[in-house]
Order: sequence, then structure tokens, then C-alpha cells
Amino acid sequence: MPNKYIIGIDGGSQSTKVVMYDLAGNVVCEGRGLLQPMHTPDADTAEHPDDDIWTSLCLAGKDLMRQFTGEPGEIVGIGLGSIRCCRALLKADGTPAAPLISWQDARVTRPYEHTNRDVAWVTSFSGYLSHRLTGEFKDNIANYFGQWPVDYKTWRWSEDPDVIQRFNLPRSMLFDVQMPGSVLGHITKEASRATGFPQGVPVVCSTSDKAVEALGAGLLDDDTAVISLGTYIALMMNGKALPKDPVHYWPIMSSIPETLLYEGYGIRKGMWTVSWLRDMLGESLIQDARAQGLSPEDLLNQKASVVPPGCDGLMTVLDWLTNPWEPYKRGIMIGFNATMDYAWIYRSILESIALTLKNNYDNMTNEMQHVAKQVIITGGGSNSDLFMQIFADVFNLPTRRNVINGCASLGAAINTAVGLGLYPSCQTAVDNMVRVRDVFTPVTEHAERYEAMNKGIFKDLTKHTDPILKKSYAVFHGDLDNVEAIQSWSNA
Repeated sequence: MPNKYIIGIDGGSQSTKVVMYDLAGNVVCEGRGLLQPMHTPDADTAEHPDDDIWTSLCLAGKDLMRQFTGEPGEIVGIGLGSIRCCRALLKADGTPAAPLISWQDARVTRPYEHTNRDVAWVTSFSGYLSHRLTGEFKDNIANYFGQWPVDYKTWRWSEDPDVIQRFNLPRSMLFDVQMPGSVLGHITKEASRATGFPQGVPVVCSTSDKAVEALGAGLLDDDTAVISLGTYIALMMNGKALPKDPVHYWPIMSSIPETLLYEGYGIRKGMWTVSWLRDMLGESLIQDARAQGLSPEDLLNQKASVVPPGCDGLMTVLDWLTNPWEPYKRGIMIGFNATMDYAWIYRSILESIALTLKNNYDNMTNEMQHVAKQVIITGGGSNSDLFMQIFADVFNLPTRRNVINGCASLGAAINTAVGLGLYPSCQTAVDNMVRVRDVFTPVTEHAERYEAMNKGIFKDLTKHTDPILKKSYAVFHGDLDNVEAIQSWSNA
């Protein structure tokens, strides 16, 4: 039997990753294309410069194909996944009419405003990449999360005039949409030349980056929660039906057609905060790590592992990037003393990520009236044994990581394998392609300390800090006439 390989595309906020898998879920080779720093002239704007999303995919594809030693004909499909909640404004020919808009941009939280006459199409990043790869104007319906006129019952564009008017997106400006696992088209000659991918290979749609990561993690049952560690940290469980007016979670379309995931509140710039600290420490951390034969991340984890659980009360509020409707919020660290160094700060950030997600999980599962029996952690942060143990202790649940923990590309490959008929179902594909690496079990005394810390202090921390931040926002953003009003609002 000839070898068969699938390429999974994972488009992120900082890079585009492409990974080639065999049908047993083994990595054959991988490539990466870094993205440029975003254009952020003000607090509300976050744009990708030039044609960066496409350029990074081309770099990643060529990097991958340089390493591939097999025959091009053995590559049977490409699964396209890309980051959600972004917006691409295109001309009639499918080329960008304006810089592509990141999920961190305030405009994506509002309905589309048609201010540029050159814009003929409004689509997602996966839609833009689909067009560049295949020449088609097709995209995956499940990547349209947020300000889009989607009918969650039919998995099509809404035909309700009120919905179309509310989002200001007529059908004529939207791509044709397909179910996850559908063939969008085939690699064109031009795309093959640019990316290195073989011409004619089918391109299969997966879904939004978080949902496809859940599939790549093996989330198929009702007793598991998946935490995806990334620039945005997400929390997901399986869903049964469209909930009515949920408060602490929301439904998203799964990578399995006509099924749902429930997503709880996450953390914006979550793992970015960890990178922020690493980069702030700069050359001194790099030199210390090099002297011990370690990476900077390994040194941070080694030093933080001897800091006591709870960091003796050092806590972090992770509001480095907050929602547009809460502009007063800021990141906070509270509880320092003179004995603490950067290892304490690092552990405090890790603990605060886990504690924040635990509170969001509790709100979500209390409303759902259903709890998980285990947690799966995905993303590069799960390489840290320390972080994995913190999650196990904070959630007081067995906490698992898989052999492939950067699993959005694996989820895209699973969607492709099923869509092309190489496996009869997602369950069969997961059984063959997803493998558990290890499981961390809670340490009872640590779990008890985190529970006491959370219930008595951390859970209510922002109730005490937000009033101060509201007053600060009024002073430093020129709204001095309203300081007294905001102070009254804070007291209320």
C-alpha cells in the first residue's frame, strides 16, 4: 500500500504552522512562517501588515516541503484551519482591499461598516486563505463566530432580513459556505508555486482554531473539558443542543458537522502574558539559562517549581487585554514582599491562569448542571510539568496532555481524513491518530490550598480592584469631568 500523508494548516496570531501527518497521527515534518508584529497605532486597532497572513503560509509551506522526502503524490489532502473572530476585506478579485483585521481589533466586536468602496467580499482568514489556495470563493461555516449573520440551526447564512440588517452583511458580500470536512477546492498552479504544496491536492475545511483544536485533542465525550493554551486561552466542553440565553458560556460550531461545543469565558492575551514576562527578563534570563544548559522556559519552570503553591499570596489579575466594553481594566500583580524574585512572578501568572479558568469553568458547569471528570490541556504551555500539575491541583481533576499537544493542525488533518473517506468517522480517526502522553493527578494538600485561596481571596479580587481602576481610567484618559460620577458608579 502506498503511503498517504495529510497536511494540517494551523493559522495563529504569531505564526502559521503546517504539519504533515501520516494516517496514524505521526508527525512526518513541519514548517513555520512567522508573522510580523501587528500594526497597532491605537488601543482599538490591530492589523496584519502587508499580505502577512498569506506570506507566512507560503513560508511555512516551503519550509515543510523542503523537509519532505516522500513523493508529492503521497500527499492526499490539506486541512485548512485558521484563527477565528478576524475579518478580511477583499476586492472583487479576492485580493485584500485593506489590511487584514485581527481578533484583537475593536472593529470585529461590532457589525461591519461599509466605508471602503473597493470592498466586494467580507470573509474570515480561512476564507481568504481558501481563495488564495484554490481560487474558489468558499469557506467553512463553522469559522464564522461573532459578528456574522449565521443561522446556527441550519449551519447556513441567515435569511432573516433583520439579522442581515443587524450585521450589515448582505449575502452578495459573503462566500459560499461548506460543512467541516468538505472539499473547498484544489491547489492551483499559482498557489503551488507560492507554497510548495503539490498542484491539484484537495483542500478540506476544518473549523475555527479552537474547535479544531478540541477535535485534535480527542474531545468527543461529555465528561471532558479541554483548555487550549494560546494567545487567547479557551475552555470547551461538548454541547448537546442550542442553549436558551446562556450567561456563562455560549455554543460554537464543532469540527464535526451539525454538532456543538460549549465554550466558557477565556483569557485574552493569556499565554502572551507568560511570553511578556520572559521577554521582559531579557538577556539576563537567557544567560542564566545558557549557563545551566537550559532553555529560558525550562529555567523559569525549574525555579518556579520550588516556590510554594499559592506564592505566599502573590496573585495576578490577567487583564493585559480586556474587552472593549471594559476599557478601565488593567493587569495587576498584588502581594509582593522583598523575598520574591521573577520565579514567584512567573508561578503567580501560571496559577492565576489556572484559577481564572477554574472560576469560569465553575460558572459554566453550574449553569449547565454538568461537570467534567477530566481535563485535557493543549498548546505549547502544556509542555511544562509545573503548569500541568498546577492545573491538576487547581481543578482537582486528572489532567491529561497528548503526544501531539499543538493539536489544531492534527484536528485539521482528522477533518481531512474523514472528509476524504480515509476514516469512516471522527471517532475512528481519533482512535487511530490521537495518543495520550501522560496524566497528572491532584496533590491533595495543594488542591486544598488553592481552593481556600480561590474561595477566600482570588475569586473576588477584581471586585476590589475594579473600582480603583475605574477612577484611574477617568483621570488618565482625560475624563476628569466624570471622575465624581465614576466614583459614585464604583461605590454602587
